[in-house]
Amino acid sequence: MAGNGLNTDALRNYLGQTLGLSGAPALEQIAGGQSNPTYFVTCGGARMVLRKQPEGELMKGAHAVDREYRVLTALADTGVPVPETLAYCEDRSVLGTPFYLMKRIEGRVFHDTSLPGLTPAERQAVYFSMAETMARLHAVRPEKVGLADFGRPGNYFERQVARWGRQWRASEGPDIPEIDRLEGWLLENMPPDDGRVSIAHGDFRLGNLIFHPHEPRVVGVLDWELSTLGHPLADLGFCCMTWRSTPEEYGGIRGLDLKALGIPSRERFVEEYYRHAPKAPPLLPFHEAFALFRFAVIFVGIADRARQGIAVSKEAAALAPLARAFARRGLEVIEG
Repeated sequence: MAGNGLNTDALRNYLGQTLGLSGAPALEQIAGGQSNPTYFVTCGGARMVLRKQPEGELMKGAHAVDREYRVLTALADTGVPVPETLAYCEDRSVLGTPFYLMKRIEGRVFHDTSLPGLTPAERQAVYFSMAETMARLHAVRPEKVGLADFGRPGNYFERQVARWGRQWRASEGPDIPEIDRLEGWLLENMPPDDGRVSIAHGDFRLGNLIFHPHEPRVVGVLDWELSTLGHPLADLGFCCMTWRSTPEEYGGIRGLDLKALGIPSRERFVEEYYRHAPKAPPLLPFHEAFALFRFAVIFVGIADRARQGIAVSKEAAALAPLARAFARRGLEVIEG
């Protein structure tokens, strides 16, 4: 018996054997994600979230739910707000692909970065809590939580530009000269490695955070698929894309009246991050341009999966033009 694309009988047996839960699980697929299919699961009074790999042939290292589970488990007692993990299953005979379960956090997820329905003071507090939470993550020493081997330390940006460049050239989609230009600039303007290593989330943005049901405070950081050992400014530069892109470009805030809304400027947001991470190196145009390059290539991958018919979201094909849009925003950063 299948529900929401999952074999509910197999899941019921797994939940009983692994977590001691009885009864048929109720499933609800969570819309909006472009990568790992995600479901709310309720069974035997337990409220959980299930994340699994998508079906089909996957690029090496992509959709790494095992890494998500590992980093969430490692961060449990660090002060970084993350869901409590429950179980990881690599047996494909259960649900077709590896998956993991975590406790469901009650709260609010703001997919609209203009934060409609909040007061100006609440909007500022939401963005400041995001900055503080990111700084808190970067303060965690990987070796202290068993993540010393979670990635290769050193030369992070050099390796990342090479990695995303390879992924871009592996695409069979249309040419996008703006991505080529941006990649060339990054290769020529690579900052020297400063030796800093932190746990980098890889997709740190408002829509991947859960906020308290009534307070403008982060209570959960989600979607750790791209996390690794990296440089803290990779996350900060990525987070700044919200100010660089328009509402039509994956929900940015460029062009909005930020002062009237109470949303801090990009500069003020960055200042708030440094207030909680005073020893972090300065944010450079390179870091923001890299984030935009990387996001552009991510959208290339989404478009590729849409053409292959294996995209997680039904809206994936419509997002294809964003690859060029974000590459252009990256060129704006480097051109001042």
